[in-house]
Amino acid sequence: MKGLEFMKRIFATLLAMMLILTGCQSGVIADNESDARSSDENAVQIALSDDGITVDGKAVSTDTTSAVYTANDIVYYPTGKDFTFGEGTDTDAHEASEAEAHTVVYITEPGTYSVSGTLTQGQIAIDLGDDAEEDPNAVVNLIMNGADITCTVAPAVIFYNVYECGTTDEASETVDTTAAGANVYIADGTVNNVNGSYVAKIYKEDTVVLTEDGTAVEDAKKLHKYDAAFYSKMSMNVDGNDGVLNIDAENEGLDSELHLTINGGVINIESGNDGINTNEDGISVTTINGGKLNINVTGETGEGDGIDSNGWLVINGGTVITSACDISGDAGIDSDMGIYINGGTVMAAGNMLDRIAGGNQTYAVFTFTENQAGGSTYTMKNADGDDVMSVTPANDFTYLILAGDELTAGDYTFWCGDTQLAASAGQGFGGMGGMMPENMELPEGMERPENMEGMEKPERPEIPEGMENMERPEMPEGMTPPEGMERPENMELPEGMEIPEGMELPENGEMPEGGQGFGGGRGSMGQMGAMGETSEIFTIADGANYFSNVSAFEA
Repeated sequence: MKGLEFMKRIFATLLAMMLILTGCQSGVIADNESDARSSDENAVQIALSDDGITVDGKAVSTDTTSAVYTANDIVYYPTGKDFTFGEGTDTDAHEASEAEAHTVVYITEPGTYSVSGTLTQGQIAIDLGDDAEEDPNAVVNLIMNGADITCTVAPAVIFYNVYECGTTDEASETVDTTAAGANVYIADGTVNNVNGSYVAKIYKEDTVVLTEDGTAVEDAKKLHKYDAAFYSKMSMNVDGNDGVLNIDAENEGLDSELHLTINGGVINIESGNDGINTNEDGISVTTINGGKLNINVTGETGEGDGIDSNGWLVINGGTVITSACDISGDAGIDSDMGIYINGGTVMAAGNMLDRIAGGNQTYAVFTFTENQAGGSTYTMKNADGDDVMSVTPANDFTYLILAGDELTAGDYTFWCGDTQLAASAGQGFGGMGGMMPENMELPEGMERPENMEGMEKPERPEIPEGMENMERPEMPEGMTPPEGMERPENMELPEGMEIPEGMELPENGEMPEGGQGFGGGRGSMGQMGAMGETSEIFTIADGANYFSNVSAFEA
């Protein structure tokens, strides 16, 4: 059965590669286009204040036909509702008086809007109408121009209805979101603070179907569910230069229901759950082309990845520093379909290792023997003793991913403060979609959290037609199968299945020269001599590198 599971993973990888659409382009906004769209000169000026909101210097309207108007009708999860209303609990619910104290600033027409000032109980809501999703002109450019917005019952900023440039009919790791209807620009030289809550799932009233005994909901359609402090129901772009966006989230931080592309800006997120999340299973793409992201999952909800994509996560540039929840099995970077690191700098810490499918950037994965305390500084030094990469994870962790242009082929030492570390060569057994790899033991001193969502072992999928009698490949030379797993024999593809163009099956179970390793990227298992040998020298090869049993070096 172990050999069969091995084959199913191979098949899944091949299938995912065949789904990728090579003709798409990444969602990078050209500098001149970005500058034009984010220009403040012709923008509608919205000045927030608890004493009165103005639009282009005049008191804001309460007329719902205006391009900008205010109301006290925020969407929230109310107290006193039973299980037929939605999935919320007492923790998710709010009193009507709290909700009514919030002022919603509605934007209802396409255009560019600059938001500044402070609103201590309020929300910015962009809603261009039910037909906007299919209208390419239904585009709003929201300039965060020194805004401070707090909402205690729902997201502080939410895009309801704008143009959706993406589709759920195609699955690819590369998407073009330049035409998206939701665009956020962080104005240069400004600091913006978004402090927000969330809305638990509320059912459409006429769609609720109860079980026979009437004690539970068997089926229901969603009316509302907004998990993040900064939320978009449609694909969204975020851009900027040196402007800062601070997001303090009770639940998740920055979410999009389909695609999210970050092209620039300084974004700091503290969240009770996932720092960034894109929601569409097997479809969503989180693309990072630039900017500086610093994400700390504080863990009030008991879980949370740094970045979580229900489809792909593609990092092409910028700096990404994440620290997952320290009391759950969550990852610094997580995706269901694959992580691609093509450029930029990544420093991701967590208690789960998710699959890195590939990319052009050299990276190293470190698995520690014990849970590491947050707040300590970890540094890679080159052969001359110079600091090359340094990170201080905010939370406790067991896995650390480092990637960047600074990490070139050569010998390094690895330090925690003044303590030199050592390791043995390891393997890239990152679990698909954040799942714990089978037969994997937790490091000493770390216990598996109880009743964690997503931690249960999934049911074994049925064997695809044509694979029942499939022969198994040999293990790569020098690699020993896990205890209880038989070495697979030579593999042949099932009838009718073709290998993706440019890819060859390994002969006798050996990977072709220059091919991909089990972690999905080019490179090595951490070149430290013989497999399992402990050394204080960390030799990095171009591509993927894995180091296990990382602990203090004992001379």
